[in-house]
Amino acid sequence: MNVFERFSGKVLPADWSWINEPAEWRFDDSKSLQISAPSQADFFRDPSGAAIKSSAPFLHTTLQGDFTIWTRVRVDMKQPYDSGCLMMMADDTHWAKLCFEYFESTPSILSVVTRDTSDDCISGAMDVSNPYLRVARAGNCFAFHYSSDGQHWKLARYFGMNVPNQLKVGVVAQSPVGEGCAVTFDALTITNHVCEDIRNVE
Repeated sequence: MNVFERFSGKVLPADWSWINEPAEWRFDDSKSLQISAPSQADFFRDPSGAAIKSSAPFLHTTLQGDFTIWTRVRVDMKQPYDSGCLMMMADDTHWAKLCFEYFESTPSILSVVTRDTSDDCISGAMDVSNPYLRVARAGNCFAFHYSSDGQHWKLARYFGMNVPNQLKVGVVAQSPVGEGCAVTFDALTITNHVCEDIRNVE
């Protein structure tokens, strides 16, 4: 089920809220979410200690236990690292995101896993302008997948993180070094069904 069917204009259901609500966002007539990421907006905790950023708009709900969430995203890429992401968060120092991002002048799939400090993993270039992103949880194991068509999925990341049963989960728009960018999420589907092996998509 596309949970965005419950949304309209700039009105959120009671179980959804913003961290870093942006000045410009709305749900259009097709129930797509449009976000204008502010300048320098990002979530990243540099392992060198050079920068800690937690300023990107994050629209989220709270999920209990296992889940699968997927979306389709488009990004008006202008500056390096402009991106739209799926994100799950336990707290400020334990979170992870899967992103469609402008990396080295190429639309690409990247992911970040943060356990006190963040890593940065590049999965590769995308050949479409509106890929699908997917996050699955089974206990303390997580799998990140991406797809060009929503049918054939590639595994970007499989990792463990000791986190509570309850997590914030949703979408992020960011422009870490740019002057801002427009991000559109065409749908957002959430289910408590997970594959027996979350590294696979059935």
